[in-house]
Amino acid sequence: MATIGAHGITARLPQGFEGRIYVRPSAVGPTYPVAQFATFPIPDEVGDFGSGAVNLMGPGDVFATLFEYGPESLGTALFARQGRPAALAAADFSPTMLRRGLPGQSGTQWFFTEAGRPFSFYAVLGSHTMRHVLVPRLNQLVTALGVTATAPGLPAARPLWN
Repeated sequence: MATIGAHGITARLPQGFEGRIYVRPSAVGPTYPVAQFATFPIPDEVGDFGSGAVNLMGPGDVFATLFEYGPESLGTALFARQGRPAALAAADFSPTMLRRGLPGQSGTQWFFTEAGRPFSFYAVLGSHTMRHVLVPRLNQLVTALGVTATAPGLPAARPLWN
């Protein structure tokens, strides 16, 4: 099991997952870390929330993004939940939760604060009908994530939607 880590985010990648953690360069201002994980090869050019990748998914695939927002999000109602979900359930997924709906796929999104940092966890399943099989696989990833506090003063995130 490989472990990756950068920018105060770590992940012990479950069998069959790959991942990357990066801060996207920006001409319009600084950004915060983004971590992406998938059970298929993630293309080099992909949006923070998976555009350019989720269209490559097969029915048995999973894609997930852990996206950090700026400190101005701390204390807001959207980020009031403390800590990421301990485990996701099949009922947490819906085709209507996708940022860009693709036939047969299903998604979920959670906003929370962890280690004093505001995040969104967004996940896509390759098949809504297979969610009872895919969600336990995704939960292996969720439990393998770690977040630590980072130095104050990091700039605000600007998601790339593509």
